Amino acid sequence: MHITLRQLTVFCEVLKSGSTTQASLGLALSQSAVSAALADLEGQLGVQLFDRVGKRLVVNEHGRLLYPRAVALLEQASEIEMLFREDNGALRVYASSTIGNYLLPGMMAGWRRDYPDLPLELSVGNTLDVINAVADFRVDIGLIEGPCHMTDLISEPWLEDELVVFAAPGSAIFTQPVTLASLASAPWILREHGSGTREIVDYQLMSHLPQFRLAMELGNSEAIKHAVRHGMGISCLSRRVVEEQLTLGSLKEVAIPLPKLTRTLYRIHHRQKHLSRSLTRFLSYCTE
Repeated sequence: MHITLRQLTVFCEVLKSGSTTQASLGLALSQSAVSAALADLEGQLGVQLFDRVGKRLVVNEHGRLLYPRAVALLEQASEIEMLFREDNGALRVYASSTIGNYLLPGMMAGWRRDYPDLPLELSVGNTLDVINAVADFRVDIGLIEGPCHMTDLISEPWLEDELVVFAAPGSAIFTQPVTLASLASAPWILREHGSGTREIVDYQLMSHLPQFRLAMELGNSEAIKHAVRHGMGISCLSRRVVEEQLTLGSLKEVAIPLPKLTRTLYRIHHRQKHLSRSLTRFLSYCTE
């Protein structure tokens, strides 16, 4: 059986108007098209839905049985059309920790103000977790802190970010001129492997300090800030992460004898992923 929404629409219109002629006017179809659709529906159901009384069609017990169910189906179909016309599907976004914890909240505020009812599922993890989730289609888009080397994913530059070396104000690093040697001898507290921040720090900074002291690896930027604040070592994170503490003086920037440490933040999605209107609209809010 292949009942169509068009057949049900014709049936309901004929029931309300009492004739195929009037139904054809209401539906902007030819009378023959209306009659054919009604005949096809009755043929598939194996019953007559109307009693033919002269030129009038009077709904019978079969038509009365079908009518409320037909109306319900047509209303549900209309709801489905409206749902996708407004593009209200839940967005699934996965961001690496610096982005998810420090950048996105401010960016999302404007989007949430303008679209308060649109659902959003936001996950936060390290860069490797984000890449794997995007590759497996578990999320729609990823925002990461380092380059992505997976061929199935499209990686687009998104924002620029600056990294800063910092320590507690009373740290021994400030008691002498900061050199590569003094940096190498200091105890370092770094993000874990798999973190985009760690990849960039290893490449741009630690490559100049081949004998550096790794005191601790932590998977959370907040934990690193507290550990450094309590004098357990020095670290390097996004300036956005430590900006408040640097301003308040609870942490102090270490001026290093190297070029400014910068990186590009990336937006990634699977090559076969369609970027919907709602997702594109959300991304338009994700700017500086």
